[in-house]
Amino acid sequence: MSTALALAGAGYRVRVLERAAPPPEGPPGQVAAVRHRPTVPQASHSHTLTSLGVRVLRQRAPQVLEAALEAGATLLDLTACAPREHGGFLPEPDDAELAALAVRRAVLDLVLYRIVRAVPGVAISHGTTVRRLLTDHGGRRATGVVTGGGKRFPADVVVDATGRRAEARSWLAAAGVPVAADLTAPSGLRGFSRSYRLTGTCQPGALNRGNAAGGIWGHYAGVLHPGDNNTFAIALAVLPRDPAMTALSRPAGFTAAARATPHVAPWLAGGTAEPAGPVRSITCPPNVLRGVATRRQRPVAGLFSVGDAACVTNPLFGRGLSLALAHAFQVADMLGAAPRVDEELGARVAAATEDLFGPWYEQSAHDDAARIAAWSAAVHGEPPAAPPAPPGPSGRPSLSEAAAAAAVDGHVWRGVTRMLMSLDTPGKIFDAPLFRAGVAAAQPPPPPAAARPPSRAALLDAVAAATGGAR
Repeated sequence: MSTALALAGAGYRVRVLERAAPPPEGPPGQVAAVRHRPTVPQASHSHTLTSLGVRVLRQRAPQVLEAALEAGATLLDLTACAPREHGGFLPEPDDAELAALAVRRAVLDLVLYRIVRAVPGVAISHGTTVRRLLTDHGGRRATGVVTGGGKRFPADVVVDATGRRAEARSWLAAAGVPVAADLTAPSGLRGFSRSYRLTGTCQPGALNRGNAAGGIWGHYAGVLHPGDNNTFAIALAVLPRDPAMTALSRPAGFTAAARATPHVAPWLAGGTAEPAGPVRSITCPPNVLRGVATRRQRPVAGLFSVGDAACVTNPLFGRGLSLALAHAFQVADMLGAAPRVDEELGARVAAATEDLFGPWYEQSAHDDAARIAAWSAAVHGEPPAAPPAPPGPSGRPSLSEAAAAAAVDGHVWRGVTRMLMSLDTPGKIFDAPLFRAGVAAAQPPPPPAAARPPSRAALLDAVAAATGGAR
């Protein structure tokens, strides 16, 4: 939908071929509570729109942001959690960008859909699945697609927006075009999430992460994201091969773990909120940078991959929606400015795509490897292995080192936040001399007892006691 909106703005006539049925009518907040999307299973889990996504909407699709706010979403000022002791935070003009959007994925999807379907030049065909790519005889140019029903749609441009399935790989292979290999790295994550609705209008606890409450701890993660219309979602994450944590799929076990999690617990205090759905589980896909979307692929003129079809990073970092929005407008801008849709344009788009997603894939792959090693050691009662060196030039601080320094140094906090919110790449932030000096000089005090996560043993005991299971 974002790409359709962007391409229409660039002067293209667009037809969206969508597998799913059209969404129900009605107020977005109410529709979101009952709409089930089996083709997008991640939509029912906890989501956030980081500052990059907010910036794209403000600059390129303000009508979408306005509609989301009218539907009950709220903008969060991330500077509210900046360190201010001893003059640690001095506002700067760019801090206006440090905002996140509290909104459920289903609500944002719905307001975007309704805006796109009303755009002149955009047509949406529901219940339609693309089965095959049409190309010229040499496989050098895309000329359209064939649906599952056998209908042909001629086109000058074909966009693969099939998400992490990345159907362009199979389309190209069937057309006899060699397919470049993907870059992959494990995310090492099994997630459990549940939605809630506040019984009052007051925020029960602080958002210590700016757009969220909670943290990524030494053996698990527990994070709460506020949504629209007094809703919020809690996500708990563990290693996929951690059978003791399977009990998190049960409401009692999930609640016990959430109530044991620092910064999350106040939101589940008696009478504060009520569940708005079941506990949902998901095994997260690996980090993937698709070969078909990068310089490694021999370009096929007129074929482009966007969003998750180009790159998937661990959802724990919460940047997928924002990167997809940025990518949609990036691709549309390049197509709109090009004199012709040819292989040269395809190569330029592939290079820009790799430059956009590459740093985030690299960062996610590295940080996931470090986290998997730490969590595995905690689960098996082993000493933690030395974390892998951060990517990039020698001496680059690790995310954990920078996050600790950000608790007391305003400059470091700003850099870490801009990176986590996808506004600036890890290299731009972590390799800056002033940032490195701030991390090296910071002396953060130990966190207070209330901000310390439960030990592995304490968490297992709490879950077992709640579910009546053995430790």
